Amino acid sequence: MAQKFVLKTVLDFAAAHTLQGYPGDCSKLHGHNWKIEVQIVGSQLNEIGMVVDFKEIKRHAKEVIKELDHTYLNDHPHFTQINPTAENIAAFLYRQIAERISDERVAMHSITVWENDRNCVIYSEDE
Repeated sequence: MAQKFVLKTVLDFAAAHTLQGYPGDCSKLHGHNWKIEVQIVGSQLNEIGMVVDFKEIKRHAKEVIKELDHTYLNDHPHFTQINPTAENIAAFLYRQIAERISDERVAMHSITVWENDRNCVIYSEDE
């Protein structure tokens, strides 16, 4: 059986949004303190016994969430045509972080986006 390591790091950001066409309170301006869990997968360890340094995962993820932090998500170029739902935010973050961190040794495994303590979305893509 081949070995596999899944590394997870947690970050957060604050942002507001409105959900166009939503039949309830979320159609009004509101905000969240979003929490994201970034999971990276790899099978080979480097010379010091790591798949990848957690600092490197955080650095790439912070680059992406920096453009969302303390913003109105509906104004972000990616969300002008689609609603900034937790699902769409998860897919956006996953793809943006994957572009930065994936190489021949590591790849994105999944991302979990929490909009509060009770509700989250887990997003991944098939290899």
